[in-house]
Amino acid sequence: MHPDQPAWTPSSDGPSEQPRQVRRILRLFKPYSGRLAVVGLLVGAASLVSVATPFLLREILDVAIPQGRTGLLSLLALGMILSAVVTSVFGVLQTLISTTVGQRVMHDLRTAVYGRLQRMSLAFFTRTRTGEVQSRIANDIGGMQATVTSTATSLVSNLTSVVATIVAMVALDWRLTVVSLLLLPLFVWISRRVGNERKKIATQRQKQMAAMAATVTESLSVSGILLGRTMGRADSLTESFASESESLVDLEVKSNMAGRWRMAVITIVMAAMPAVIYWTAGIALRLGGPSISIGTLVAFVSLQQGLFRPTVSLLSTGVQIQTSLALFQRIFEYLDLPIDITESDDPVRLDRIKGEIRFEDVEFHYDDKSGPILKDIDITVPAGTSLAVVGPTGSGKSTLSYLVPRLYDVTGGRVTLDGVDVRDLDFDTLARAVGVVSQETYLFHASVADNLRFAKPEATDEELYAAAKAAQIHDHIAGLPDGYDTIVGERGHRFSGGEKQRLAIARTILRDPPVLILDEATSALDTRTEHAVQEAIDALSADRTTLTIAHRLSTIRAADQIVVLDSGCTVERGTHEELLELDGRYAALVRRDARLESTR
Repeated sequence: MHPDQPAWTPSSDGPSEQPRQVRRILRLFKPYSGRLAVVGLLVGAASLVSVATPFLLREILDVAIPQGRTGLLSLLALGMILSAVVTSVFGVLQTLISTTVGQRVMHDLRTAVYGRLQRMSLAFFTRTRTGEVQSRIANDIGGMQATVTSTATSLVSNLTSVVATIVAMVALDWRLTVVSLLLLPLFVWISRRVGNERKKIATQRQKQMAAMAATVTESLSVSGILLGRTMGRADSLTESFASESESLVDLEVKSNMAGRWRMAVITIVMAAMPAVIYWTAGIALRLGGPSISIGTLVAFVSLQQGLFRPTVSLLSTGVQIQTSLALFQRIFEYLDLPIDITESDDPVRLDRIKGEIRFEDVEFHYDDKSGPILKDIDITVPAGTSLAVVGPTGSGKSTLSYLVPRLYDVTGGRVTLDGVDVRDLDFDTLARAVGVVSQETYLFHASVADNLRFAKPEATDEELYAAAKAAQIHDHIAGLPDGYDTIVGERGHRFSGGEKQRLAIARTILRDPPVLILDEATSALDTRTEHAVQEAIDALSADRTTLTIAHRLSTIRAADQIVVLDSGCTVERGTHEELLELDGRYAALVRRDARLESTR
């Protein structure tokens, strides 16, 4: 991260933050405002039609049946049936549209988070557990599904129903309406309290789910299984997972039970309201108050019961929204991550790349708190030549190589490609220009052909074969039962270390970059395998600008220049012969290598 760039901190969770967060959530639905408008019309129409039913019922009880008007009775009954049909049809249509909109919003969120993470620097992933990242995309966004797909529609539908029902109740009898709504403010206050409780628990629950996902990702990978088995830790890992799962059980129970008794009281009170209405009407008549017709009373109770369902649903929706705010907050935290490696506002595109690399007074440190990893680095690598960088562990060798493809950005000085600062190049030019073969080869759980074509999707079979032959791996692949269709397995464990390295080299040959970075590509291999891989590397390095991070010095003796780093500084430079004659750090490293080779 650049020293002038503020460190990222999670969004605050105070009351003043919620209105801004709600506005941000609403903006997610803006591209679909037309469809939502249709949903709103369907909801409004359905609410109006459903409210008409109690009025039809009143006419049946007060007019049609007492007066024996069969024709009117038939029309009113038919009207009630049509009301039910229209309401149901409108309900299905609004569900279809709202679910589609909700799923599109979730798709937009998933894509936005994934795209944001693709633009993060390597430093972010070195300090973040893979399972945590996966949990944000899968669990957090998945947990919002009900809210995003149905809550907005439910909110509008229930709110419209409540307003329309209250208006209809007032039209029937305003006094009974007042009695029915006396406790409504209390119910709203209770539901908000419950929502706040569930929001806090939801935050804890998602963190626990992320921790558990990280444990699964790390311990159930091929490398994790190998480590656990060989260290005899399978049982302890199972116990650790069980402990995390137990914590999640407690949080899930708390989440589901939070405010459950208070919401049950609301349900009981609202279910008892018809009895209160009948009792009120009877007492009023007994005390000489205005009489209420049976039809009006039944119609009113029908409306009041109709008010019960959307009101409880509205209160529950409020609780659900409060809970979902915690999930949205976690997603927004990732969307708000600062991008510390960005493309220039006016990027330079190079159509023809020669491959000259320059490090000009380069400095680098991870943050203001840590000391410099690199300082005062001045190196020129002419196009088509090779540079080898050696030094003790922690001297900054790999970090230096990562500055060229912008896996990190310099914090002082600059790195240039053909005289252009790499920070001014467009990402496509940089990706075409620089290829990296590292010690830790990564292969996807896919076929050999798919792994090779990751470098060049449009590559023909003949191009795959040519690249594999250059990397001296074609004969081995062709000898497999499924040939190039062989699945390499998780992280390539179907193949040996040397075979994986040669596959990585073949992949890079297919991409054909003019600049090649070899980051200790043979350090983990035995001598025989190293020799085979080195031949493949020599074929790959021909006529390219090559920067080699060397562990075994025997592989870099032919380098055009060798630089020795120590504590982030250049302490020696020259050819192999020149540095041996100098009899300094490099010569000492060569003698050390010779002693190690003699003991093998």
